[in-house]
Amino acid sequence: MKVSDMMTKTPAHCTPATNLGSAVEILWNRNCGILPVVDAHERVVSVITDRDICIALGTRNCLPGEITVGDVATQRAICCRADEDVRSALSKMAEVKVRRLPVVDADGKIEGLLSMDDVVERTDLKARVKGKELTPEDVVSALKRLYAPQLPETVNKAAAS
Repeated sequence: MKVSDMMTKTPAHCTPATNLGSAVEILWNRNCGILPVVDAHERVVSVITDRDICIALGTRNCLPGEITVGDVATQRAICCRADEDVRSALSKMAEVKVRRLPVVDADGKIEGLLSMDDVVERTDLKARVKGKELTPEDVVSALKRLYAPQLPETVNKAAAS
C-alpha cells in the first residue's frame, strides 16, 4: 500500500513569515496539529507543531503576532513521498519519533500529509495478507516503536562503549 492511499491530500501549510497567531488560527480551523512550512515555490523547508507554538509562547515574553513561524519551526523537515510504501513511512516515523510526515514530490513540493491518525483510520482490520495490505499488526508494531522510550544520547554513548 502506498502513502498516496492514506495521506491527506490537501494539507494546511504556512510560510516562515507567518506569525504564530495566524498559524494557530490555521491549526484551529483545519483541526490539525502540524503545519508544513513552505517556501515561495511550495517546497517544504520545515514543520511547526502545536507543541512548538505552545512552548514558544510559554517561554517568550511576546505576543503571538510578534513571533514568526520561522523563529520557532523545526529546522529540518522529515518527509516522505506519495509513491513510497506505507511501511517505509511508518518506519521513518518510528525512527525519528514523529507522528506526522509531510508528503512531497521529487522537487520537495508539498503534496500531502501522512499522520498516524490517517494510517489507523484507513487500515483494514480484516486484512491478513502481508505484502499488499497494511495489517493491524503493522500499525501496532510501528506505534510501539514510535512510543518506545528513547534514552538520552549520553546514556546511549556510554552503553556503546
